[in-house]
Amino acid sequence: MKAIEAAEAPRRRLEWQLAEVRRIVAETSRVKSINLYVKSWQGHLPGQHVDIRLTAEDGYQAQRSYSIASPPEDELLTLTVEEVTDGEVSPYLVGDLRAGDQFELRGPIGGYFVWTTEMDGPLSLMAGGSGIVPLMAMLRHRERRSARVPALLLYSSRSLEDVIYRQELDRMAHRDCMLCVVNTLTRKQPDGWKGPRGRIDKALLGKECFPPEKKPRIFVCGPTPFVEHVSSLLVELGHNPLTIKTERFGPSGV
Repeated sequence: MKAIEAAEAPRRRLEWQLAEVRRIVAETSRVKSINLYVKSWQGHLPGQHVDIRLTAEDGYQAQRSYSIASPPEDELLTLTVEEVTDGEVSPYLVGDLRAGDQFELRGPIGGYFVWTTEMDGPLSLMAGGSGIVPLMAMLRHRERRSARVPALLLYSSRSLEDVIYRQELDRMAHRDCMLCVVNTLTRKQPDGWKGPRGRIDKALLGKECFPPEKKPRIFVCGPTPFVEHVSSLLVELGHNPLTIKTERFGPSGV
């Protein structure tokens, strides 16, 4: 099976290779998914990331890391990128990149923040903003394998319009009674909104999460303050810190 093959492959030196853009999908007003063809791609695990490198005509280079959004089962590699104000790389990827363009990429990178269907226990995913990206790779992998592992996604966004993959997540949850998707909106809620409001707190975690005795595998991804806050609350609720895996990035307003 591809995911296991990637996990068991010997560690190799990562080399830069060309990725060709095949398709670009708008997820929100500031977020796009980029479908890439990488000729020598050797596979990855859900939760891993890649480095990309852009080179200007004058030779100046900029390099950034992005989580992989696609599951190992997909033919194309997908990165989902949120435009960062005054950023060097993301404005180009979100605003200027077109099908047929190429850039350098290396990976996959990371072995700590990964999950496959071969792992036991319920799956608890906590996302803040674009922290959903590596967790979406896990959910897509779970769906491609028709796995019946009970799973929860608790996703914090500024508004309903900022929920990345919103329609796909809705369809996933509709098709699968073993998957629960809970959106909490921190800044703006539409009329008639019946879901949680505000940031994730202890009460919401206690209500929605699998209890500690179920020994869930927990993954938390988002801005550093979000990750630290949610992880601390989970420990206060009795979850073993060793079962909580985290991945964080720069400040965001979720």
